[in-house]
Amino acid sequence: MESVSKKKKVKAKFKPFPMKRVLIALDYDQSAQKVAEKGFSMAKNMNAEVILLHVVADATYYSVLEYSPITGYSGFNNLDFQQLANGEGLQKASQYFLEKIKLHLNDKTIKILLEDGNSAKAILKTAKKEQVDLIIMGSHSRRWLEKILLGSVAEKVLHKSRLPVTIIPIRERKS
Repeated sequence: MESVSKKKKVKAKFKPFPMKRVLIALDYDQSAQKVAEKGFSMAKNMNAEVILLHVVADATYYSVLEYSPITGYSGFNNLDFQQLANGEGLQKASQYFLEKIKLHLNDKTIKILLEDGNSAKAILKTAKKEQVDLIIMGSHSRRWLEKILLGSVAEKVLHKSRLPVTIIPIRERKS
């Protein structure tokens, strides 16, 4: 009899925390489509509103360290990105990228946002401003030098966030 009342007390103490708004942070990595699809699926299973975010970094980032934007996202290729980025700017190219992902996910209710600057700070700032309940992002391994120079955005968000963060592991493909 006593164990039943203890279970009720524990149950009453720990009520489910509804996840109403989910922020999915995407970069231009090969994994963007996978992160978007898995994050979207998780959000929909929780009946949560979905917000897709891309942080536009310094333009030089997109041209260094053999960076190849969105090579893995079907329906959007590197040539599309380069033409938009060169002709109309990174903001419009990023907007186009997020619109293509929204179309791919086939949900008109998805909100898309662009921010500028430091990726980790912008993700955390946006999460707070948009009052999200969960941040979803991918994490992929990079070469050791790039990791030293740039750090890991996912790691910074994970350590500085006061919200739950779900990391979708992405392994770098070996050539």
